Amino acid sequence: MAPVARAYAAGGGAESMKLMLLGAPGAGKGTQAKMLMDRLRIPQISTGDMLRGAVAQQTAMGLEAKRYMDAGELVPDEVVIGIVRDRLAEPDCAKGFILDGFPRTVVQAEALETFAALDRVLDVQVSEERIVSRLSGRRTCRACGAIYHVVNSPPSVDGVCDQCGGVVYQRSDDNEASIRERLEQYRAKTAPLVAWYADKGLLASVDGDADPEDVQATILDLLGVSDQS
Repeated sequence: MAPVARAYAAGGGAESMKLMLLGAPGAGKGTQAKMLMDRLRIPQISTGDMLRGAVAQQTAMGLEAKRYMDAGELVPDEVVIGIVRDRLAEPDCAKGFILDGFPRTVVQAEALETFAALDRVLDVQVSEERIVSRLSGRRTCRACGAIYHVVNSPPSVDGVCDQCGGVVYQRSDDNEASIRERLEQYRAKTAPLVAWYADKGLLASVDGDADPEDVQATILDLLGVSDQS
């Protein structure tokens, strides 16, 4: 498969690059999206960030989403899709974007096609046991959301965030039983997107078991991005 944009060099290129990161919970999509955002200078668009942003800005779709969120219900597809459509129409997405957490289903992917054409879908593949190990050791700052790991990247002071001094804790769903349930839900609902995007010639698989820097190097190579800064 040919790279997307050979001329896109270290974030300074003028070519548009519209990407989506696909992969199970704990595959490292968020880490890779942030690294790509810094490198390519295009925004990372995550479902959670979009929902929070739309609610904060009190857009029509944001207010609709808030109604469901306040009731403890899942936000319906049509509302999520509307929020994504609004977000991708903002000026900072003109040169491209990195979708992280959307679409989650074929229905959402079909809707996305009506207002945005992706250049490449990167499927970050990680073994289930590695994911369980990663997520069960994950810790999160209550204040700023910074992510740590008890083995790989613990905070300097146990329980205290290096970035803001907030409390670092383990999320209630970061236990083995909950993690395996989330992986099962991913296989049922989101994994079908792998075949769907492969049929369209957009899918590229990436070994996510490697170190994040090595995964990023593989992704940049797939995208045809120059290593020169």
